[in-house]
Amino acid sequence: MIKRLIVGLTGASGSAYALTLINVLSKMDWQVELVMTPTGEKVLAYETGSDRSALPQNVTIHENTNLFSSLASGSYRTSGMVVIPCSMNTLGLMATGTGDHLLARAAQVTLKERHPLVVVPREMPYNIIHLENMLRLARAGATIMPASPGFYHHPQQIQDLVNHVVGRVLDQFGIEHTLFERWSGV
Repeated sequence: MIKRLIVGLTGASGSAYALTLINVLSKMDWQVELVMTPTGEKVLAYETGSDRSALPQNVTIHENTNLFSSLASGSYRTSGMVVIPCSMNTLGLMATGTGDHLLARAAQVTLKERHPLVVVPREMPYNIIHLENMLRLARAGATIMPASPGFYHHPQQIQDLVNHVVGRVLDQFGIEHTLFERWSGV
């Protein structure tokens, strides 16, 4: 099977996580199937200075309005999906099964096909609605991974913190990496 992962990018702050994930996967010869919300694309440009033209060649961009995309079908083979960063709006759509745009539809397909769905919420604090939506997604089979980097690897730069979160996401898909030094005890 082709090494193919769906990456959803929403309008929550933290697009450095998505850009790092995309670049790491690209260097590992993974095919990245990217779907961005309109606000996600704007935040990517604002926070990182990158736009779609700067993305690696093995990134296929699927328009969020295209429900005829291959990502809307369970017959399209992928290793799963990660939504990074995930806004509470998109999390709510995924939790309620609303698939009126491609990102939410791809998440529903990922769940129904029982492939890994990793959701990286980036907003805080959480209110009860956010927590209930996370619980609903977790019960449906998603893994909820708030962007909460560890500090045991003694980060020196912001990118070290980003790499820790992205590395933990890759761990969920069994993808080997060297983005951070693993805990080995004291």
